[in-house]
Amino acid sequence: LSKFYNLKFYDSDREIELRTRKSINKIFKEEGEPYFRDIEEKICIKLLANKNCVISLGGGSIINKRIRNSIRENSYSIYLQVKIENLLNRLRSSNKRPLLNKKMDKKEILQNLYNNRRKFYEKADFIVNNDNDKSQVLEKIKFKLNSYAKENKHK
Repeated sequence: LSKFYNLKFYDSDREIELRTRKSINKIFKEEGEPYFRDIEEKICIKLLANKNCVISLGGGSIINKRIRNSIRENSYSIYLQVKIENLLNRLRSSNKRPLLNKKMDKKEILQNLYNNRRKFYEKADFIVNNDNDKSQVLEKIKFKLNSYAKENKHK
């Protein structure tokens, strides 16, 4: 999306790793989740102040009220909705998700995380199913953004 529109791209987790010089897993392991969430808030608020860019936020950032307010005030939000089964398959070999590295059923963890976050995800400006072909998803997003731009051009 950022390449298509020739916009700067930011990934909040990557920005956290650059700033702390530690992986997300290492931050969780050494400092704990509350410390991570504090850093995440500061970085996400700063990123969301940028204009004309695409930002990928970590899935848990939405639980933070200040981040949600900043999204609402400064951004057009897109929720990439994925079925739990597909998400589980995509993350099966990943070890970069500290909340999934526990010795518990990953499907149950994902379902619980989703249940806790769903009410926030569903308030996005646009919700698009991201279970299938990413080029189709990109086309849907571009169409929606173009419609949004036309609507807001007249305001």
